Amino acid sequence: MERSVRHRDLRCSVAMSDSLRVRVFSLNCWGVRFLSKHCVQRYAMIGEMLSKEGHDLVLLQEVWSEKDFLFLKKKLSCSHPHSHYFKSGVIGSGLAVFAKHRIHDTFLYRYSLNGYPYMAHHGDWFGGKAVGLAVIKIGNLTANVYVTHLHAEYCREKDSYLPHRVVQAWELQQFVRHTSAGADVVILGGDLNMHPQDLGTRLLRSYTGLRDSYLETAHFDGCENGMTLIEDNPFISKKEIVPFEKGIRIDYILFKGSSRADMSCTSLCTTKGSVPDHPFPYSDHEALTAMLKFDPRTSSVTDGVAQETDLTGVAELVDILTEARTEVKVGLHCAERMRHSAARTGVMGLALLVLELAILAVFWLALGAEQPFPRVSFYLLAALCFAILLTTFLLYIFYTIEIKSLQGAEDQMRLAGGGLQEKLRGFPPTLSKS
Repeated sequence: MERSVRHRDLRCSVAMSDSLRVRVFSLNCWGVRFLSKHCVQRYAMIGEMLSKEGHDLVLLQEVWSEKDFLFLKKKLSCSHPHSHYFKSGVIGSGLAVFAKHRIHDTFLYRYSLNGYPYMAHHGDWFGGKAVGLAVIKIGNLTANVYVTHLHAEYCREKDSYLPHRVVQAWELQQFVRHTSAGADVVILGGDLNMHPQDLGTRLLRSYTGLRDSYLETAHFDGCENGMTLIEDNPFISKKEIVPFEKGIRIDYILFKGSSRADMSCTSLCTTKGSVPDHPFPYSDHEALTAMLKFDPRTSSVTDGVAQETDLTGVAELVDILTEARTEVKVGLHCAERMRHSAARTGVMGLALLVLELAILAVFWLALGAEQPFPRVSFYLLAALCFAILLTTFLLYIFYTIEIKSLQGAEDQMRLAGGGLQEKLRGFPPTLSKS
């Protein structure tokens, strides 16, 4: 028994002595059938490109139609024999994973907040935004691969969805932390709809330790500043990137290693708004391709340096959590105000309906008396009252759910902040002073 254990350990150490390289691709496909321009042609272009490029992992967002996923699955059956489509919401989560390596397990977590159903022209609520997890064995390593798509930012100056996106970022980091404990490497790709310095991005990266491939790469080839939504893309309206003239960076490939494997990004490239020999690009977003390198972990950091790094990170996390709690509280107050307005409107509708029924009862009891209102008007007014009551009732329920979700997230952040403060007080005074 002891000999077999030693033999297995020797095999593992030999396997980990060589570096592994994994090529990761991420793209928001903008695949809204009958609404997105040249949708069928673009999927054909994407499938052709992916079958030739030979990426190890392909992480796609906004594949809203399962028919489009099945088309890509058939197209990539030879180059990427393993795939999974994450189903969620009314029209699906839009998330899909294609891989050269076998997918051993999958899981989907749907965000508790995702916009408003009455904002139908935005459509985020119907999409069921979520994060998908695929557990993949790459060589001798277990890789947790995540693909996600967060709520869009439609107006930076008056961003009514910011509290929802902050809660989504909070739930995303929780999901990654709690599910990746046994993983050797972690890879997250997707459209976060957040700028690098936005609150949600800082919260996600600081809490999970995920590293940005654009900031970590040794070689970059792509749009200026790594932008993934650029003005040179013919599908982009300048209103979408206001107040930024050239573009914004909202799509990411993030990664981190573990005690067993170290990770680095040797190269990163993006598309640049056009595709050679084609009249239009793959999508309104630019695609990212990162070459990630896995190396055996060698610990060379002394305890003192590591402790100082931990102290800085904890202090930064406390500030970020405080900022996030403030933003969630703003959203909470707004939701409470909207619920109060819905309740008040519902009471007014109920009072109008009661008044109408009282008038009807008076003339019904006074036999032979003629009604003062035409019957059509009377029935239309009754239908209006019922419509008001039903709408306000549904809105009241929706805002109550939103309030509960915001309160739950704020409570979690408060507890996490208390734990961090306690951890901060536990550092030696010499480190705290430094």
